Amino acid sequence: MLTQSGTTVQGSDTAFLSDADPLSAFSDRSLLIVDDDKPFSTRLARAMESRGYEVHVAESVSEGVAAVEAKAPAFAVIDMRLGDGNGLDVIARLKERRPEARGVILTGYGNIATAVTAVKLGAFDYLAKPADADEIHGTLMAQPGERADPPENPMSADRVRWEHIQRVYELCGRNVSETARRLNMHRRTLQRILAKRAPR
Repeated sequence: MLTQSGTTVQGSDTAFLSDADPLSAFSDRSLLIVDDDKPFSTRLARAMESRGYEVHVAESVSEGVAAVEAKAPAFAVIDMRLGDGNGLDVIARLKERRPEARGVILTGYGNIATAVTAVKLGAFDYLAKPADADEIHGTLMAQPGERADPPENPMSADRVRWEHIQRVYELCGRNVSETARRLNMHRRTLQRILAKRAPR
């Protein structure tokens, strides 16, 4: 589903725990989601709750750090770029309070190099937006040093491109000219893309 900011959370909202689910091995299933895209975080929270997590949502670095100070969670999904700073600050504080916590950084494609730094600071892994709820769950459950299995039905390159354009368009207040300028794209080309349906 496409949120208002162009970010997608895929995967079923309805999932259930089974003996084969690795989350069942964890007595503490607390999960902190830190993201200032409210439609995205709301949908992700619902999807992760259906997978058995006990979810708390924060919308800023300050809220995220405060949540960690109050009760450091076992798991965390944190956006790299937040309105009041960098999600790395939340990861760093989480690792200080609870070194064994599993944290995943979500990042835009332009920040992959910085996300590698996040892993060095203690993030368990990083995922590029748009994020898939199944992929996030798989990454949180992966063993240290291992990568999660790739998704069975990943988005096509055309869909990823379309999602990125939609996200920038929304962040630019649906201003076509400003979006075209930031994407270094001709205005008419952008208008044609925006007029089409999302590719599969």
